[in-house]
Parts: sequence; structure tokens; C-alpha cells
Amino acid sequence: MAAETLKSGTGAGGAAAVRRLLLDNGALTALIVLVIAMSALSGDFLTTDNLLNVGVQAAVTAILAFGVTFVIVSAGIDLSVGSVAALSATVLAWSATQHGVPVVLALVLAVATGIAAGLVNGFLIAYGKLPPFIATLAMLSVARGLSLVISEGSPIAFPDSVSHLGDTLGGWLPVPVLVMVVMGLIAAFVLGRTYIGRSMYAIGGNEEAARLSGLRVKKQKLAIYALSGVFAAAAGVVLASRLSSAQPQAADGYELDAIAAVVIGGASLAGGTGKASGTLIGALILAVLRNGLNLLSVSAFWQQVVIGVVIALAVLLDTVRRKAGATPMTAGTGSGGGRGRQAATYGLAAVVTVAIVGATSFLHGGNGASTNPKVGLALSTLNNPFFVQIQSGAKAEAKKLGVDLTVTDAQNDASQQANQLQNFTSSGLDSIIVNPVDSDAASNSVKAADQAKIPVIAVDRGVNKATVDALVASDNVAGGELAAKTVAEKLGGTGKIVILQGQAGTSAARERAEGFAKGLKAYPGIQVLAQQPADFDRTKGLDVMSNLLQAHPDVQGVIAANDEMALGAIKALGSKAGRSVQVVGFDGTPDGLTAVKNGTLYASVAQQPSQLGRIAVDNALKALQGKKVEKTVKVPVKVVTKENVAGFSG
Repeated sequence: MAAETLKSGTGAGGAAAVRRLLLDNGALTALIVLVIAMSALSGDFLTTDNLLNVGVQAAVTAILAFGVTFVIVSAGIDLSVGSVAALSATVLAWSATQHGVPVVLALVLAVATGIAAGLVNGFLIAYGKLPPFIATLAMLSVARGLSLVISEGSPIAFPDSVSHLGDTLGGWLPVPVLVMVVMGLIAAFVLGRTYIGRSMYAIGGNEEAARLSGLRVKKQKLAIYALSGVFAAAAGVVLASRLSSAQPQAADGYELDAIAAVVIGGASLAGGTGKASGTLIGALILAVLRNGLNLLSVSAFWQQVVIGVVIALAVLLDTVRRKAGATPMTAGTGSGGGRGRQAATYGLAAVVTVAIVGATSFLHGGNGASTNPKVGLALSTLNNPFFVQIQSGAKAEAKKLGVDLTVTDAQNDASQQANQLQNFTSSGLDSIIVNPVDSDAASNSVKAADQAKIPVIAVDRGVNKATVDALVASDNVAGGELAAKTVAEKLGGTGKIVILQGQAGTSAARERAEGFAKGLKAYPGIQVLAQQPADFDRTKGLDVMSNLLQAHPDVQGVIAANDEMALGAIKALGSKAGRSVQVVGFDGTPDGLTAVKNGTLYASVAQQPSQLGRIAVDNALKALQGKKVEKTVKVPVKVVTKENVAGFSG
């Protein structure tokens, strides 16, 4: 009887130990499960090139997240890190390439920019008594605005000596991964071995108790947010190095990824817990998830849903872990034996992962490869009808030609598109079609595809500093000139107009604005009352036009850099649209053409986007078959008005 009792207790103890191990290392468990699942589902996942891609794609988020870990451990929040990263990179490029500042000094200025932004955040929070959410939200706007002001809305070429941070060592080891590891070790040292690290946990655990115990809480908060700024600056430099340019809109929304990585890694938003290794695991989970979903050709829209669910599950797991009394994830506490057990846990996890992943690789050994050519289409965004039509034309042509087409959505993020292009290259696609978010930022990824002997076709926008087999595009500058000419002639050569510009920093916005300016030079009687960006968005077009009407009620014409903004302007104008105010759009989208038919939109400069997609796929297939393709394939633009809209097919 005693023996039976002992046996039962031992079994229960073993189950409890396993349960405790899983709860204490929830993020690590999740990463292992993800790696195993992706290895089983995609034969392209478990390759050296792709695993290195995952590391590169995690690097910027991880470096940002290490800095955010300091803040969250101390029960704060930092929403400004993405904007501070962009501002720091912009300062470096602007000072080094446009003002001749030595690169070393420019790097110092970039880091100083991050520190300054962090100190301002810390001062507002510690001495100004602003909630961290509000203070850092304000800095998010200020830093992004300064980045746009300094760069004048255009990317700035990055110094070649610094751009090597985006290269590889020995032709295979990515430098961003090394930087990530170094910054992670620094973060772990700060959290676990320094006075300020211990102060972070004390402040996050109970700020009042920390103050009463003699900690100078206000000064510590200044240092904590300054450290976050340093890591943001480092992330900005690494990101700009990968893109070979400082993008004023870079790292937009990355603060949310950074916070998600910290929380997924086991830190609590309530403060007092968290460590650098957990944050790294959280960043790797996000990178593996995005990489794997790309390889599995999951819709870009569903990818956002899946990532949101993973973040929610991570927080739920953290709640369960705490209720179960799992060991808090703090650094610099516990005995050497505890740290030894943690190292053993990570080692065991690595062995188990390698064993299971090795077994799953046999699942792909006997699979017959598809005989259809595989083509990847990397679009700048699918949140715009114009690019949705490019996708529709491409899909229709791919189906007709027997091509397996994989489509990705970069959501107007040049870094995300670079990741997607790397995934295309490592997964061995036969050809790639790219619609660049930015022509400079896509260059390194296209060069990698060129080195892999994968034909690349650019659509709608070209790629600078890299070789593509063909460019299928309309001329944005010529289209802008046509739009200016159309509205000027409709007004009889004299009148007052406003211009709604596209998203600052994008090549389409710059080129169309250049075309508007060129076209209006021929009509000195046309007065431009105002030019304001509305980010290619219908809602923003409505808001900006409503504001401009308050200052300029006598406006007679509107030029919008796309149909979406034009439709927003029409809504703001109400009964004036098509009567006392003539509106000209750009793109020839279905909604835009409907407005032309109704007479509220006078004209749209139509680029025939479905034709762009169709011709791009056709040229991609020709290129991979070794057939001759033209270097530049121009799809003519056409001014569509009420008189000819019935015969326009798009």
C-alpha cells in the first residue's frame, strides 16, 4: 500500500514538473511548436538560407524590443521607438550624405538623437507627471514629423560604410543577426548585472516602495527611457542599412511589434517581470510566424488575424502562468543553480526541436514538386483599389498560363517588403514580380534574387541600383502632367486649385507631384492655393479637403494623386463637385470611373492597372523560359472623362 502511494505521488510530481516547465517557459514552448509546425507544413522552411532570413527579419524588432523591455519591466510603455528609429537613421543619412559630416560623427549624432528623445520622454513622465502612454504618443508624432521635415518626405541614401551593417560576413552570416545578438547580450547584462537593472524591477514591482527604500525613481526613469532611445537608434541604423536608405516612414507601427515581442516573451505590462532572452524569443516567434505564413501563401489579410490571435494567446498564457504560481521571469535573481536549470532547459529545448524537426523533414522527402512555374508577386499594398486591380489582372493571367502565383502585401512598409522578397528568394521561386514600396529600398533584395539567378520583373515602379529583367509601368510623371493639363483646360487656363498629395516618402507621390508641377508651368493663370498630403486615403482626402474649404471657399479645381483621395474630396465638396469645382483623380479605379459617369469626378488619369498585372505575369513567364523581354514595357495612361468612360475597360 505504501509502495502504491509512493508510485502515485512520484507520477503526479513528474506531471506537475512538466506542467511547471511548460508554464515557466511558455514562449519557448510556443516557438518550438511553431518551428515544428512550419517545418512540417513547408519544405522550404527548414533551409539554411530561410533560417538566416528569419534571423534577419527578427533583428530590427528584437533590438527595438530589448529597449522596450527596460521600460515595460519598470511598469512603463514606450510608443515612440519606431518613430525615434526612423528619425535617428534620417539624422545619420542627412548629416553624412548631404552635409559632409564624417560618418563616425554622424553615427554619434544618430545615437544622441535617440538618447535625446528618450530623455524628453523620461522628463515628461518623471517630472511632468504625464502618463507614459501620452508622453510617448506625443514623441511618436514629433519624431515622425521631424523625420519628414529633415528628409522633405523623400528617402535619403545611406552612407556606404554604414550600409555594410545590412550585408553578410563571409557571404553567409548576416550582420543584422550579429548586431541583434550583441544588443541582446547588452540588454541581458543591464537587466541582470547592473544597479539600474535592479532598479527597473524594483520600480516596476512597487514604485512607492522603491522610492521609500532610497531609489531616486525620477532619475532612474530618465535613464530607463534614454536606454530605450539608444536601442531605438541602433534599430533604425540597422533597418536603414538593410534598405540602403533612410526612409522617413520607416518602422511605422514597429512599436506595436516590439511591445508584442516583450509581452509574448513573458513580461508583464504591469511591470516587475521580464528578461532579454524572453524578448528575443518573442521577436523570433513573430518572425517565424510571418516567414512561415509567407511560405504557405497565406493571404496577407489573414496573416494579420493570425498574428493578433497569437499575441492574445501569449497574454492569456501569461495570465494562466501567474495564476498557477509559475516562477516570475526576472533577471539577476535566484541562485547559480537556478540559472543552470534555465540553461539546461534551453539546451533540452534545442535538442528536442532538432530531433522533431529532423523527423518532420522526411514528410517532404517524397513529395512530388509541382510542374507549374512558381511566381511571387510582392505588392506595396492591397489597401488600395489600384493595387487590388493589379493583383486581379495578375491572377487572371497566371490562371490562363498555368502559373502558381503567390501574392504578398507589404502594407506600404519597405522593410516588410524586403522580408517578403527574401522569403521568395529562399523558397526557390522561378520568378519574382515586385511593385516596390520604394525604388531604393527594394534594391538589396532584388540584388539577392539576381545572385540566385531568379528573373525579376518590376511593375508600376522601377527598382534603383539593381537589375530587373523588365519594368512594366505607366509614366507617373507624364500622368501627373496630363492631370494638370486636364484641370487647367477645363478651367479655361485660369482659376484657383488645391492639390491633394500622396503619402510622403513614396515614389508614386513624388513622381505624380513632379508631374503636376511640370504640367502647371504651362498655365500661369492657374493659382495653387494649397498642397496637402492625404496619404492616398479616401477618409483623409475627405478630412483634408474639408479643412482646405474653410480656408479657401473660392477653390475651383482639385487635383488628387489618386482616385481614393479624389472621392474623399468629392464627399467634402458635396453639391459643388462637378459644378463649381472640377476634380481630377488618378488611377482609373472602379469607384473612380463610377464617379466620372455620375459627373462628380470630372476625369481620372487611368493607368489600366489590370493590364499592368497581366503583362507583368506574361513577362515573368517569358523571362524564366529564357525568352527575350523588353527592358521597359509602357502601358499607356489615358484621361477618362464622361465622354469616353463607357468604352474604357481598365
